[in-house]
Amino acid sequence: MAQRPPSAAVLVLHGGRETGTEPPPAGLLNLPGTRMRPFVRAVARAAREAGDDIILVTQVRYAHRGWNGARADPFHDAVAALDALREEAGEELPVVLLGHSMGARAALRAAGHPLVRGVVGLAPWCPPGDPVTQLAGRDVVLVHSNRDRMTSPQATQSLTARARRAGARSCMVTVRGGDHAMIRRAAAWHRLTTALVTGLLGSGSLPGRVGEALALPPTAEATEGTLDLDLDLGPGPFQDRTGAPR
Repeated sequence: MAQRPPSAAVLVLHGGRETGTEPPPAGLLNLPGTRMRPFVRAVARAAREAGDDIILVTQVRYAHRGWNGARADPFHDAVAALDALREEAGEELPVVLLGHSMGARAALRAAGHPLVRGVVGLAPWCPPGDPVTQLAGRDVVLVHSNRDRMTSPQATQSLTARARRAGARSCMVTVRGGDHAMIRRAAAWHRLTTALVTGLLGSGSLPGRVGEALALPPTAEATEGTLDLDLDLGPGPFQDRTGAPR
């Protein structure tokens, strides 16, 4: 029997470095890639439990380890993966891009591809000068710890407002007490991300007030589109056992 084509896809883009032209290490030695494996498993499991077992969840392979300035190498890898999906499954395949750190920057940049329905960015790298016009018509949810010391939660909040003015439906969720590597409060990161991805694909409901935040008008202030995981999305399945560190 011929294998059915996917009904939707999630492309996962892991983190990397600001510079680095060498390829990422193979297998478990690629720590940023390994960090995203629990998210891949969680999203795939949620899709199966929802009865949609033909959602494709796969990681994008990078040719180079770093962003590398104007080369923006992972952005081009993301576009190539999207083009391959379009060739395989057609023009109507809905795709959500799930990226962490540098991978979130690549996901945001690649969101103008016609297959992309939305972006979920975890601890994203959002330089102030990065473009946002390609996000018009997309759903964009960025998740950031208030204690992140690698990438800026303030820059993330600013990007959601810029994206909204450019025509995106965007918001930010703050994870209090988390960290850039998403090790602190890991269970909450995994559950929230899974709910966001499946919600944007229509296989589940968006958590808490995310839907309301995405519907804000373009003129809304950045703070209006910023949610707190514990106050606005909980208590509930997104909480970890220890609760929310303050």
